[in-house]
Amino acid sequence: MQSPRDILQDCFGHADFRGQQLNVIEHVLAGRHTLVIMPTGMGKSLCYQIPAIHFAVQLAERRPLTLVISPLIALMKDQVDALRSKNIPATFINSSLTRQVREQRYEEIGRGDYALLYVTPERFRKPDFLDVICRRDVRLLAVDEAHCISEWGHDFRPDYTRLGDIRETLGNPTTIALTATATPDVQRDIARQLGLDEDALLLFHEGIDRPNLSLDVIDTWQDDEKLQHLLRIRDEHPGTGIVYFTLIKTLMRFSDKLWEMDVPHLVYHGDLERGRRRQVQEQFMNEPEHLVLATNAFGMGIDKEDIRYVTHADVPGSMESYYQEIGRAGRDGLPSRCVLLYDQRDLATQMEFIRWSNPDTEFYERVYDFLEHELEQVNAFGTDWLRERLHHRDKHDRRLESALAMLDRYGVIEGSLSPLNVEVVSELPAALRDQERLNDKLKRDQQKLYSLVQYARYEGDRKAFIHNYFGLPYDA
Repeated sequence: MQSPRDILQDCFGHADFRGQQLNVIEHVLAGRHTLVIMPTGMGKSLCYQIPAIHFAVQLAERRPLTLVISPLIALMKDQVDALRSKNIPATFINSSLTRQVREQRYEEIGRGDYALLYVTPERFRKPDFLDVICRRDVRLLAVDEAHCISEWGHDFRPDYTRLGDIRETLGNPTTIALTATATPDVQRDIARQLGLDEDALLLFHEGIDRPNLSLDVIDTWQDDEKLQHLLRIRDEHPGTGIVYFTLIKTLMRFSDKLWEMDVPHLVYHGDLERGRRRQVQEQFMNEPEHLVLATNAFGMGIDKEDIRYVTHADVPGSMESYYQEIGRAGRDGLPSRCVLLYDQRDLATQMEFIRWSNPDTEFYERVYDFLEHELEQVNAFGTDWLRERLHHRDKHDRRLESALAMLDRYGVIEGSLSPLNVEVVSELPAALRDQERLNDKLKRDQQKLYSLVQYARYEGDRKAFIHNYFGLPYDA
């Protein structure tokens, strides 16, 4: 029988485990529920992939299934392709598939062709999926991006709150929840939402101490000053680097200035055509010493070991986001620098983002009313038409996008958000009609931003500040 180490070497080509990976795997194989908090790129996925392979080999005649819950549709294909290239039977089901392909995969899943299946939590709304999955022996449930389960987290997804019921439907399989960031409040909420006692969910926390990273904050006051710092950091740390921006228009302004100075660089943001985004990502991953200017859309799937610097040209929206982004630096263990260029004027942009991402109950009700009574016009004329009727004078207001996204996540609407073509399938949920609850979320988001301001102003060891934020001890 293959041991975890055998699988690691034979299937993944690694000689040894990192950190607590082996301990996590052994606990999962022993049937113990586990919460793994591990920096991005440090090998969280192996903690469930190796047990999945072990189960599939050990019980080949009645191959059990490892079900991976992930919100990241954009990454599923890449993850599955990587596994299949190693001859590991894996697949995914999500909204990118045609009906014909989806039904074919359901048939394959039903007869036991796969050891690993990646799905979004929203898939459990579909009766045909439930019918197929309940015929399989789901030996392990892996909940990736587990912070999404918690309203205290930074990317709450309502369908994640159904995972306790989903676990029960699946026969309460061994469960592993994984995330890169979780405060103590989020950790407790993950256990609660999974329907587990906190004591039953064994915590493995890799910590966030990366001795090779130096963390700095530099006060700045204008674009020209920021540009000089960007160039100085690049010159002092030869190699690959990322500069993060909040707004695409700011990113492009800096890009124009760099081209005027004949400074080669890549540009990545969410408005790029999909093929161009993939091309930029491949250049960054496969070619040496690229500087890339990016919004936070540049992150998923980035696992490049030799990033020498990560610079934030704007203030991020939360400590969780900041920590995830600087965590992409220096994964090879060599010295790398993380610099926040702090301009307090950037806070106004983040405050506006917070306002846009937190519509009040009145706004949700108005959007729902349009969808319920004027759906034909909404679908015919699109988001801009609807925004004009909701906002009148402020065409830059982005509350509509937030409201539509939440209505989609709660299963109120189905269809395409871009271009807009939806149907209303359920009532407005109580959670979006509870103003006190929405006020609490707004305050939490504001507190997250304030914590980043405190970090920028902190005069002590900034690593100690981050450890304290995530409820971890710290030894300098």
